Amino acid sequence: MNAPVGIIGTGSYLPARRRTNAEVAELAGVSAEWIAGRTGVLTRHAAAPDEAASDMGAAALKSALAAADLEAERLDLIVVATSTPDELGPATACRVQALTGARHAVALDVTAACSGWLFGARVACDWLAGDRSARYAAVVGVEAYSKFVDPTDRATASLFGDGAAATLLGPVAEGQGFGAFTLGSDGRYADHAMIAAGGSRLPSPLAAQRITMNGKGVRDFILDVFPRMLAHALGQGRVTLDDVALVVTHQPNPVLLQRAAREMGVTDRQLVVVGHEVGNIGAANIPYALAKASSEGRLHAGDLVVIIAFGGGVTWGTTLLRWTGASAVRVAPTAATHLQLH
Repeated sequence: MNAPVGIIGTGSYLPARRRTNAEVAELAGVSAEWIAGRTGVLTRHAAAPDEAASDMGAAALKSALAAADLEAERLDLIVVATSTPDELGPATACRVQALTGARHAVALDVTAACSGWLFGARVACDWLAGDRSARYAAVVGVEAYSKFVDPTDRATASLFGDGAAATLLGPVAEGQGFGAFTLGSDGRYADHAMIAAGGSRLPSPLAAQRITMNGKGVRDFILDVFPRMLAHALGQGRVTLDDVALVVTHQPNPVLLQRAAREMGVTDRQLVVVGHEVGNIGAANIPYALAKASSEGRLHAGDLVVIIAFGGGVTWGTTLLRWTGASAVRVAPTAATHLQLH
């Protein structure tokens, strides 16, 4: 397919159970006010005991398909970005494919931590551009962090939540869709945020299958990479902040995010913040923020969006997206799980 590639539909899913700061604080040995003041997170969602990443990812994808009025059988590719897969193998994308009935789609996972959705979008765009027979791709970000969080660790328990969001990619009009992608990685800092056990280096100890995070290292990385990626995206697109409708980024910590954005001249009107209501949902943060902004009427056809990702690994990336007026979903974070078309 040689036409430009853009987002033609969005969908998202949040588990029914909501965890308040008061609930988290009781186990983490801090106050609800401490969590809100340090992180900006007010609530986060937790998957049910029998609910895995693929269940949430499939629900989000079904919502996106409904929003775009597209049948699952028309999908050519499903990319799932997650750090919390159903199992080490097979790919969680294969589970999502089966759950949605997308029987003609190639299914694969991308593991780039919280940058995963942007890395997956790059894969999908290149796939569609390079395969003349392929027309539609789904990029799903999903995390089931609650299954790996130590509830007594205030640094991680206060931040991480569960959820999924999906974007459908397809042909759009000339001048719309994704611009050039810039991605990067620096494995020297892989230990800054990780789940140590469960892989080939440390296969089994359950005690080590918890998220650990070097808070200072993560904070310093974000304050360094955010302004660099914003400046790079604007320079590459030969635009200024005045040309930008919205800045959509990963949401590790709303307080830190707003600080970094204001230092770069990003206004509150331009910055999309969702971390206060869902916490850090990893690879799902960016597509969730896009879906929410669209459903709330903050995105219109022709709007220019700067997307900035950063995550463990460490990984980072940015792109410019010219919004297509894609069908949106109304995201209801305080409700159970079903999203209505807007």
